[in-house]
Amino acid sequence: MSSRTFQGVVIQLKEATDKVVGVADYDGNIVACSEISRVGSKIKGIYELPDPKADSVIVADGKTFKFLGGQNSRFDYCVFIEGTDAIAKSLCIMAWVAISEAKIYYEEKHDKSAFVKNIITDNILPGDIYVHAKELNFIADTARAVFLVRQTGKADVEAIEVIQRLFPDKQHDFVLSINETDIAVVKEVQPTVTAKDLQKIAADIEAALKTELAAEVIIGIGTVAKHLREIADRYKEAQVAIEIGKVFDTESDIINYENLGIGRLIYQLPTTLCEMFLSEVFKKSPIDALDQETLSIITKFFENNLNISETSRKLFVHRNTLVYRLGKIKKLTGLDLREFDQAIVFKVALMVKKYLNSQNSQKI
Repeated sequence: MSSRTFQGVVIQLKEATDKVVGVADYDGNIVACSEISRVGSKIKGIYELPDPKADSVIVADGKTFKFLGGQNSRFDYCVFIEGTDAIAKSLCIMAWVAISEAKIYYEEKHDKSAFVKNIITDNILPGDIYVHAKELNFIADTARAVFLVRQTGKADVEAIEVIQRLFPDKQHDFVLSINETDIAVVKEVQPTVTAKDLQKIAADIEAALKTELAAEVIIGIGTVAKHLREIADRYKEAQVAIEIGKVFDTESDIINYENLGIGRLIYQLPTTLCEMFLSEVFKKSPIDALDQETLSIITKFFENNLNISETSRKLFVHRNTLVYRLGKIKKLTGLDLREFDQAIVFKVALMVKKYLNSQNSQKI
């Protein structure tokens, strides 16, 4: 907080009273005063005053105090007036109002967290980003990772405090409350950061929330932004990662946008085109004709890279039994999963079907 902001207000208040008006911080250091010579001196025992969190006026040691709130309701500054009479009390309240407004204005203008939040929520014009970054001494062209933490169970308001403890450097890392369930984390990283590194950061966030709050979350990771103006797009990628992950990767709580592969493409297709694709692939019979057991065999076959021997071992069935079942699938669908090209078509078709099912469930 700039003491010049406080001093400007105090000088204006000096014209309305002959009493000494000032602002001191939590440690009692006078940061602004109508008697300029007292700036830098100290008022002892401010933090020992009764109930500093209260919204009332406090009289002590020949002065009248009123506190300006800080984080977690602990005051970080207080307004003081020399004197303890009714006039001093009224002046203290008026000074508190004026200085509080100046403090709020300054923080909104100079708060880096608010600046970053405005970027990711598209509340600032792209052309203004560089200008504001320069005003805040904010390095624009450094690598930053964007995470979106979404609480899937009952939302806990303490979640943001848990995450903030993981990222204490508030000049380079930003933990932002987006809404009741969503928290964005914008972390400065090395240009050489890997997907594995980002996965580790997300895993630490998830573990902390589970340990401290028993909170269930899903975390989306965007690609690394190389400039401030890219953060909004990376945040949208993290949102898309969560949405696509719910469709194609339901077992994972951490989804990296870079790892979504063909799911990203399918997610952007119109449903009419997807339905047309399925009807063309499954000309003999629809994909719905496959029972759950058959689908489980197909899934396991894909997981083992079309290796018949390995798949039969994992399914605890004889190799010939698996070959027979794959033959039945070919007769039913017209696709031989032992052929790489046809297996790819089938895999894509399964993903398209998942996508259509998710879209239909949203309409219900």
